[in-house]
Amino acid sequence: MPDSPDPYVRVRGAREHNLKGVDVDIPRDVLAVFTGVSGSGKSSLAFGTIYAEAQRRYFESVAPYARRLIHQVGAPKVGEITGLPPAVSLQQRRSTPTSRSSVGTVTQLSNSLRMLFSRAGDYPPGAERLDSDAFSPNTAAGACPECHGLGRVHRTTEESLVPDPSLSIRDGAIAAWPGAWQGKNLRDILGALGHDVDRPWRELPAQEREWILFTDEQPVVTVHPIRDADRIQRPYQGTYMSARRYVMKTFSDSRSATLRARAERFLTSAPCPACGGSRLRPEALAVTFAGRTIAELAALPLTELAGILHGGSEAVRVLTDDLRSRIGPVVELGLGYLSLDRSTPTLSAGELQRLRLATQLRSGLFGVVYVLDEPSAGLHPSDTEALLTVLARLKAAGNSVFVVEHHLDVVRGADWLVDVGPRAGEHGGRVLHSGPPAQLAAVPESETARFLFGRSSLPDRRLRAPTGQLKVGPVTRHNLRAVTAEFPLGVFTAVTGVSGSGKSTLVGEITEESAGVGRLVCVDQKPIGRTPRSNLATYTGLFDAVRKAFAATDLARERGYGVGRFSFNVAGGRCETCQGEGFVSVELLFLPSTYAPCPDCGGSRYHPETLEVTYRGRNIAQVLDLTVEAAADFFADSPQVSRSLSALLDVGLGYLRLGQPATELSGGEAQRIKLASELQRGRRAHTLYLLDEPTTGLHPADVEVLTARLHALVDDGHTVIVVEHDMSVVAAADWVIDLGPGGGTAGGRIVAAGPPPQIAQTQSPTAPYLTRALTPTPPGARGTAQPATTAPHPTPNQHPH
Repeated sequence: MPDSPDPYVRVRGAREHNLKGVDVDIPRDVLAVFTGVSGSGKSSLAFGTIYAEAQRRYFESVAPYARRLIHQVGAPKVGEITGLPPAVSLQQRRSTPTSRSSVGTVTQLSNSLRMLFSRAGDYPPGAERLDSDAFSPNTAAGACPECHGLGRVHRTTEESLVPDPSLSIRDGAIAAWPGAWQGKNLRDILGALGHDVDRPWRELPAQEREWILFTDEQPVVTVHPIRDADRIQRPYQGTYMSARRYVMKTFSDSRSATLRARAERFLTSAPCPACGGSRLRPEALAVTFAGRTIAELAALPLTELAGILHGGSEAVRVLTDDLRSRIGPVVELGLGYLSLDRSTPTLSAGELQRLRLATQLRSGLFGVVYVLDEPSAGLHPSDTEALLTVLARLKAAGNSVFVVEHHLDVVRGADWLVDVGPRAGEHGGRVLHSGPPAQLAAVPESETARFLFGRSSLPDRRLRAPTGQLKVGPVTRHNLRAVTAEFPLGVFTAVTGVSGSGKSTLVGEITEESAGVGRLVCVDQKPIGRTPRSNLATYTGLFDAVRKAFAATDLARERGYGVGRFSFNVAGGRCETCQGEGFVSVELLFLPSTYAPCPDCGGSRYHPETLEVTYRGRNIAQVLDLTVEAAADFFADSPQVSRSLSALLDVGLGYLRLGQPATELSGGEAQRIKLASELQRGRRAHTLYLLDEPTTGLHPADVEVLTARLHALVDDGHTVIVVEHDMSVVAAADWVIDLGPGGGTAGGRIVAAGPPPQIAQTQSPTAPYLTRALTPTPPGARGTAQPATTAPHPTPNQHPH
């Protein structure tokens, strides 16, 4: 009888990021969970090593010419990996999808629905049968010609462009114009065209006002600027652009999110009058199924849509059965409240990943490794059980499921646990345990064990008394219907509820203009920068102080170097070969481009003469390579630098390097960097801090650190409001507002509001989980959770013969 294959994925010598030559064996055909504090190296092992190597091997089998067309990650730093099947990655992508992307396009349900209408729709008498493309707002054949398939039209009005008609053009009547030189230029051009720029706007003739704001003409005129005493200004040719044209051009073409947001303030948005917001041509809207148009079906929650899809003929039944079988896994993952036309940018990262997971359930792949990035992110505890069922089905179909996860219920449901640590950054990168979850109890240095086996308890806190009330509403938006909420000020409030109940929509209505807010700080998980040029030091302002310290050294002063010399973004101090990037792209004709350290600067990003300047024995590149923890000692006597570093240490980011590119940071890390930037600004007047799921991507040990910092803000007289699913955070709050009871149309109202013990007594879906978090757990009580049943595996060091 031939040898049976080795049932393990065996990794040897993994050195990606902070991994310290890791050797680990993980059985196939199991649910294996990778745990560890944030920054410990678990993602580097699961994604950066195992998945990256599987992807590299797959691409090796692709023709070199085709390989060029695929974006590839580089080969991971690993000795070898054996027993590795093909891999599918489901990561929480934090890219910004376009408004044309929807739930229907992500799940491919839209394709099936369009096919149903094309083949089995009820057409008007004499109408030609339409191709399925004619039912898509994203194609020329189907898009409404008026709004180009967007469903809304953006227009400008005189009131939006000129909010204060008592002002003259010179005094800024046309608020929509750009500031600084460009706005002055447009004003000077109007003067040169003969318009009175000093007369109040309302006194100008209506025809003149209309032309200034809305003309499509772009006349060119010679402008003779008024001379300033200290500047020589020559005449120039200026081109006029109306206020409407400027706003529309900025809104549609600008790459700057700030400029686009500014332009949007002067636009009024309304449903398209031609298609009524349905985004489609009249020919497509004339076709119905079960008495409804495709736009009406796409607007229904998926649970309701599934109930309508029943066919008559064999062909119709095949199409409706296919649609229902695709909707099933989406509903199972707790997303039945979504509609097919829900725009993807309005979904959370957790919702988007679960939609992709539902699509994989239908794919029927066998014998692959699924590598998932926190599939429980954004999930209410009541939805986690459904998630575990889905993961078990992927495994039962003959696949291996490797999950990077912090949610303890998912960890308890694992067959195999890989715990990485013990701490973050250079203090982590080791595998502390690889085996059944119950055996982790015997690993004293594991932070995961402390929480998994009930060795941690909630700190004793008295409920704080509010200093006032913030009234929000009535709010009617998405699934909220005239909801009014009262948020107590001066305390810690948690907003809870199942996914899709309306939590983010409600807190999104809080603005700086709301009575009692004062200063508003919204801390989200969006990236702090989209290129490697943006990093931890530049975002926090820390880099300015570091560069000043270098510019103040004797050698820098002697050579006449200013602070700009020590920036890798400016010519002069940076290495010109790589333009301060630190690496160069090597083109390999039919092979994918590869990146190599710059041959001149060796990856330091700087000109050799810049690196000759040292501060306390280190050059600027060496300082950027320090971790926050090491830098705190190095700059201990520099108050400005120390303040920034201590704020980063307070939120648990001591393991990050000062020069760590923004592109390498997780959403949770980005959020905590933003919070640290706020904390270092010193105490101000009352501030309301608004955080949407701040614990996403955080290990329970990091959640402790973060919540302690947030409670310190409240103790200093500020207000903190968090949208949260982590019951340990909710249990420690002063006030809870629970939305629900379900998601989508089944939610959208306040189920309960009060202190945590009071909420735990209600019939809310949150109550039983909050009760568990409020009840002290005897040490070891939770260590008995049994992993999901699987066939027995040989121990990792037993290779079957």
